[in-house]
Amino acid sequence: MGANQSDRRRFQRIAFDADTELVQGERRWTVALHDLSLKGLLVHRPADWDAEPDRPLEARVRLADDALVRMEVTIAHAHEDLIGLACQHLDLDSISHLRRLVELNLGDEALLERELAALGQPD
Repeated sequence: MGANQSDRRRFQRIAFDADTELVQGERRWTVALHDLSLKGLLVHRPADWDAEPDRPLEARVRLADDALVRMEVTIAHAHEDLIGLACQHLDLDSISHLRRLVELNLGDEALLERELAALGQPD
């Protein structure tokens, strides 16, 4: 990644292993999570991937038995075996779970607050 891209990145990606599913209408794919942030996630493309690129999906990331992040996403990019998904909507419970995960992984409350403030800003 070039310096310019890294300077523009406002959201820290967190490598995390969690059961993850993508849903689009009646279609479902179990995917391997590469990383996630407050603005989306990066997953490994499943072998049977045939999603409609112009339709939103729901990402379901199981962080713990009692913590599920549900995120409405759109396909931002797809390269080789990775698919980047941009978050369009998060419910309040999902925001809380994701905030806690980011807080634990960043270890810097000021950085977390800066990321949360950036959520409402256009890219």
